[in-house]
Amino acid sequence: MNKQPIGIFDSGVGGTSIWKEIHALLPYENTIYLADSANAPYGPKGKDAIIALSEKNTEYLLNQNSKIIVVACNTATTNAIKHLRKKYDVPFIGIEPAIKPAALQTQTKAIGILATKGTLSSELFFNTSQLYSNGIEIIEQEGEGIVQLIESGNINSEEMRALLEIYLKPMLNANIDYLVLGCTHYPYLIPQLLKMLPKHIKIIDSGEAVARQTKAILKQLNLLNIADVKPDLKFYINSNPKVMSQLLNNNFEVNQKDF
Repeated sequence: MNKQPIGIFDSGVGGTSIWKEIHALLPYENTIYLADSANAPYGPKGKDAIIALSEKNTEYLLNQNSKIIVVACNTATTNAIKHLRKKYDVPFIGIEPAIKPAALQTQTKAIGILATKGTLSSELFFNTSQLYSNGIEIIEQEGEGIVQLIESGNINSEEMRALLEIYLKPMLNANIDYLVLGCTHYPYLIPQLLKMLPKHIKIIDSGEAVARQTKAILKQLNLLNIADVKPDLKFYINSNPKVMSQLLNNNFEVNQKDF
């Protein structure tokens, strides 16, 4: 039984979608979540800057005695996780768009990927998409502006709806039957997307798979905390905590902190 916390970081509040899946699967685990909203979004930044920010977040979580680190950010995973695994002696769980299940299950032979620029332009994304794109059309769409709207609390705004209509149009024209969400902010758009998409189109995100992988690695390394006690759940953000509190249904204290 290991009571050290699971450390989780994202470029902002979106990774709370991953935290929710981890907490649901591992309800007794202590967690520390970092929202680096002051530097969001990571997507337009260069690889070196993304690595530097990921190092900063990792070192903060290690200083809090984290036993495992979940990089709850597609852009940080695709650009920095290889470097982080080499530099730090702690297990890392990464996130990348769930191209594989969409590519294996599509009936129309067309799938859509909505992701950030940093993810779509990364070597890891390119290699994964090449691996599963044989005979399948993959429509990649950069979700420019979406993260900023979510970070500012404008998830259900007219501006968001207008952006989504623009980004979905080429996918619908290509007759996709799977939409892969390639950013941890984007699951918060699912209620809107379900209203905008034809019913046969399935939406895939990585949350459940990441939670299962986190549990599997903790079990493998004998690091699970199975004590039936109330966990210590900490949330830190380096900008206004209001939006993050709302995404957590105001059930948890969110601390504004420089890190």
